[in-house]
Amino acid sequence: MEGIEHRVVEVNGINMHVAEKGQGPVILFVHGFPELWYTWRHQIVALASLGYRAVAPDLRGYGDTDAPDSVASYTCLDVVGDLIALLEAIAGDEEKVFVVGHDWGALIAWYLCLFRPDRVKALVNLSVAFNPRNPKRKPYETLRAVYGDDYYVCRFQEPGEIEAEFGEIGTERVIREFFTYRNSGPLMLPKGKGFPHGKDSPGPPELPSWFSREDLHYYATKFEKKGFTGGINYYRNINRNWELTAPWTGVQINVPVKFIVGEMDLSYNSLGTKDYIHKGGFKKDVPFLEEVVVMEGVGHFINEERADEINSHIYDFFKNF
Repeated sequence: MEGIEHRVVEVNGINMHVAEKGQGPVILFVHGFPELWYTWRHQIVALASLGYRAVAPDLRGYGDTDAPDSVASYTCLDVVGDLIALLEAIAGDEEKVFVVGHDWGALIAWYLCLFRPDRVKALVNLSVAFNPRNPKRKPYETLRAVYGDDYYVCRFQEPGEIEAEFGEIGTERVIREFFTYRNSGPLMLPKGKGFPHGKDSPGPPELPSWFSREDLHYYATKFEKKGFTGGINYYRNINRNWELTAPWTGVQINVPVKFIVGEMDLSYNSLGTKDYIHKGGFKKDVPFLEEVVVMEGVGHFINEERADEINSHIYDFFKNF
């Protein structure tokens, strides 16, 4: 794609695939689920043309990066460790880099800023707000109590179970279902019934204008080869992450931040998130939060759905530093 270069970098004993383009200050792009470096294709090209070096890895378990077998190898410390090792390998001369995250990539970016603020110049995070650790409530039990056993995060917990259901639905259909999901309510995946459209529905949901058949084919090809287990293992570590981050209870995010979310994003509409973002909680935990942007009529995959606007938001923020 338009001069994007690909290479493999060894980090912490695994081979990590990295896509990059451009010269200048590094912007590290961190993808979510079910995504790949490819989710940033529009941002890579745009920011490279504006004088930055855009770097987007496939995270461990995804795409052309190695996928360790053990569920325990997908904690926030493992993934942030990979990113620190990657920065040492490709940008060792830069003390701090710019970071952009989406979905699970946004969570990982928050962890990166929590653990290693010395390596982050500024952060643009998309879709998932900071979630301060509550020492009295484990995340899985909280989600299950609020949403029930059919909630997708709960369905992802038992190793092999959801992968078998996805296998029955088919990889391309699974990708299509995720990327076309427009309901601002919680995503429910009842056992044996699959997505809201259902595996027995008359046909797959139509692709939106911002997600082409070529895009679908790229994602489906990579996930068909690698499987979904690596990405789902991140969800299987939410309680372990809670345990591991006990020393950071109450610690603020001390880097400059811009946060952007779609009005119809399921994460924006969950668990009191709107109140947290708009009534002072977010700013208290992220004191250098400089701007919150809520994009009307936009869903979860904001950087693909509104690529040009997101490119401008990223550039307008980072050019100040």
